[in-house]
Parts: sequence; structure tokens; C-alpha cells
Amino acid sequence: ARSWSAPRASPTRPAATVRAAGAVVVAMLTDLPRARTTPTRAADARLRQGIPLLTGATVTELLGHARLSGVRVRHRDGRTAVLPCDTVVFTGDFVPDHELARRGGLTLDTGTLGPAVDGSLRTSRPGVFAVGSVLHPVESAATAAREGAHVAGAVLETLAGAEHPEGVPLSVGPPLRWIVPNRVTPAESGLPYLLRTTASLTRPLLQVTQDGRTLHRQRLARALPYRPLVLSARWTHLVDPEGGPVRVTLGDR
Repeated sequence: ARSWSAPRASPTRPAATVRAAGAVVVAMLTDLPRARTTPTRAADARLRQGIPLLTGATVTELLGHARLSGVRVRHRDGRTAVLPCDTVVFTGDFVPDHELARRGGLTLDTGTLGPAVDGSLRTSRPGVFAVGSVLHPVESAATAAREGAHVAGAVLETLAGAEHPEGVPLSVGPPLRWIVPNRVTPAESGLPYLLRTTASLTRPLLQVTQDGRTLHRQRLARALPYRPLVLSARWTHLVDPEGGPVRVTLGDR
């Protein structure tokens, strides 16, 4: 079998899985301007493993009658090409493990598609908390463990009869994709915020605002699509609980 794969994470992992099944990987493709992995891994996939990695391209058509014979792809500059193959693997466009949260009627964040939570990891339903892969599609086990340890205090407070705060919605602007937590409670503890971006930027500025008022500015060394960005929570006490949504942006200045 000759397969084509569309990566959104490390290009070597889906390719290795497909090759282990006996397939020949003819190409990997992403609509991003660069692969969502390190340059070293991308070069390894292309040079050592012989797998072309096409960036800035999308699948526009599946070709063949009765069975697949290839895919037509369109590049960002308008060029088109046909990749002969008999198998297509769509992989890496991950979503959180949100099935139980969705069926339970919890409010989902439009960015992560996981449950909307505040800095204490409370969901929209009193007494229900969420951590780890339920919240975000791709993060490390260490991140999930930190969130699990962090949520314990809020769980104990809830069991002791603490009220469930509403919180202020938190949203992001392009090129940011999502942020977790995605609601703000001014009195919450200092769990850092995790963000993901679709663009590579050098020394970008993270800015947090509410109703035109700047709450926090944070300069980063670099922003890359395949790495999480960490936003300090030192500004949350400045949030007006009666004000509008809090907005986080990423830019050159």
C-alpha cells in the first residue's frame, strides 16, 4: 500500500505507524506554513526516512473509482498536484477527550473544544472539575499531573461548601488558537495559562486586556506552533468580575 498522511504533530510518529503496517509513505502534508514540529525532525523525515513533507498545502479532491487512486492537493500559491496513493490517513488534528463532558452538558470552550474552566479548573457545573487531556488536545503527562495536583485545593473547598464562582470569559485573537484555563476568577490561585499559536514569531508580546484596559504584558523569546506558550497568572487579581471578557493577543509589539 502507498499512503499519504496529513500531520499536525510530529511527522515521524504517524509515518512510523503506517510504515510498521507495511505501507510506503509517499508524502505528508499540512496546511500550515511550516510543520508543527522541530526543523530537525522535519529534516529527518525528509532526508533519512525519505518522506516528503509538504507545507502550505491542502487536499482538495480524492481521486479514483471504486477505490482510491490518488489525491489532488493545492498549494498556498495556487499550484495543484496529484499524489498517487491507495490509502489516505488523516491524523494529528487532535481534540480533547471531551465525550463525557459533551454528553454531560458542560459548557465547551470554542478554542480547545474541551470544557471551559477557570483557574481552579472548575467547569460550568458546580462540583465538576476537569484536568489533563479532557481540557486540551496535546500536552504532556507532566502538565496533566500538575493540573491534577493543583485542582485538589479547589475540590476540598467545594466539599467544604464554597460557592461556585461564575468567572469572566477569556478569549484569544489570531494567531493564537486557544488558551487554558479559559475563564478568569479574580480570587483564583496562580495556575499558569497554556496557549497554542498557529504562527512562528520571534520575541512576540503577549498582552492581556479587559474593556480596553491593559492588565498584563509579557515578552516571549519565541512562539512556535508545536510548542505550548506559558502565560503568567499574576494579573488575575486585576480582572473586573463585572466587566467584559478578557482578551489575550500575541503580536510583535
